[in-house]
Amino acid sequence: MTLLILGLILWIGAHMFKRLAPGGRAAMQEKMGDASKGVVAGVLVLSVVLMVLGYRWAEFIPVYDPPMWGVHLNNLGMLIAVGLFGLGSSKSPLRAKMRHPMLTGFALWAAVHLLVNGDLASVILFGALLIWALVEIPLINRAVPDYTPYQGGTTAGTIRLVVITVVVYLVIGLIHGWLGPWPFPQ
Repeated sequence: MTLLILGLILWIGAHMFKRLAPGGRAAMQEKMGDASKGVVAGVLVLSVVLMVLGYRWAEFIPVYDPPMWGVHLNNLGMLIAVGLFGLGSSKSPLRAKMRHPMLTGFALWAAVHLLVNGDLASVILFGALLIWALVEIPLINRAVPDYTPYQGGTTAGTIRLVVITVVVYLVIGLIHGWLGPWPFPQ
């Protein structure tokens, strides 16, 4: 569990560094140039490795019994989460409707995983990441209050987004089943 918690601390710290200590992040950028982005990226990669290993190696300690219907809501939520994540860099006019589609998709991903995982490691992992994503949104809004919504996009961009979302969702599901539990109802 220690690796999992350390990974979460690194993930949250690296993401919030710019928001909570803008002067420190600016000084790092000034001193190191673009290499500072590499340092932050390296910390994020390390955090993911630690979270994955810590989660996989954690003892199973039940906290609550997930509802049987949770798997269906999880799968629908995951499809929407993948679509929201893709929306953030799409050429769809839907992109103008939401300021933080990637963080919203990330929060949805974490929330629906709490529907199907009732063990302590899952509550810590998905709960902490859900809280982080929900806290990050107002921090960004405060740091960057002047926001100009995406302009443009086409129907073809929306169709591409939908097709890519379904393909990525299925690939994620297959990889999930290969590395861990099968995510779809049997």
